[in-house]
Amino acid sequence: MKTSHPDKVFYPEDGLTKGDVVEYYRAVADVMLPHLRGRPLTLRRFPDGIGKPGWFQKHPGEHFPDSIRVERVPRRGGGTDEYVVCEDAGTLEYLANQGTVEFHVWLSTVAAPERPDRLVLDLDPPEGTPVAELRAVARRIRDHYERVGLTAFVQATGGRGFHVLAPLDAKSDTEVVLELSRALADRVAADDPDRLTTAQRKEKRGDRIFLDANRNAYAQTFVAPYSLRARPGAAAATPLDWRELGKADPDGWALGKEKQRLARKEDPWRELDEHAGSAEAALKQLT
Repeated sequence: MKTSHPDKVFYPEDGLTKGDVVEYYRAVADVMLPHLRGRPLTLRRFPDGIGKPGWFQKHPGEHFPDSIRVERVPRRGGGTDEYVVCEDAGTLEYLANQGTVEFHVWLSTVAAPERPDRLVLDLDPPEGTPVAELRAVARRIRDHYERVGLTAFVQATGGRGFHVLAPLDAKSDTEVVLELSRALADRVAADDPDRLTTAQRKEKRGDRIFLDANRNAYAQTFVAPYSLRARPGAAAATPLDWRELGKADPDGWALGKEKQRLARKEDPWRELDEHAGSAEAALKQLT
């Protein structure tokens, strides 16, 4: 596929072009696609680069070609909505060529939208939070997951925080997973209430790190592994081994560095689904 306007500047502060972005997604397709396949996508598009207004696109445009997989997913309250599903490298490249900078995925699949196979807690820190503190909180979340029989995986978001994810067996409905995620967040926050909070309202958080369980609600998303972020620096969301966390920054893998990393290292999340746990069993241990 030929990239349209490859010289258009997409990251003004970094001197990166649309051509650089499309080439990045070509380079990471093999490792990124397993995290996209079968999942409804939300696209964050910046056709004129991140220095100009962009938007989140949940539903496909009429101009998308027939080769792009589109599926109808039930909408809460009745009816259905159409979503793009990225199944192959051609689709990923096409979407990047349409100005998609960020890819966000559901925590469930189009085949079973009401039964999540992922649980995610998102560390949302206030400005100035030391990265060492974020790392310590991520490890604390891992410990709480493990106490209830879940296996924890960590991702540098490419933004300000980390995601701690647990794969699930997709046998529990969204409400159970959401209840579990909130209960886990509450347990972690109770360990250090002066530094951690689950308060939904920003004015109640103060200078504490927000443990966000809201991504586990129906039709919510988290940033897909290896997606670029639409912020200066062109960092990518990066799955990590836990032993890497001690030196990891949330935005530590810029576009070029991420490609170099993948040339020498396998995806730390490649066996994610082999560790799927039961949300219902985990919740029983908390209640």
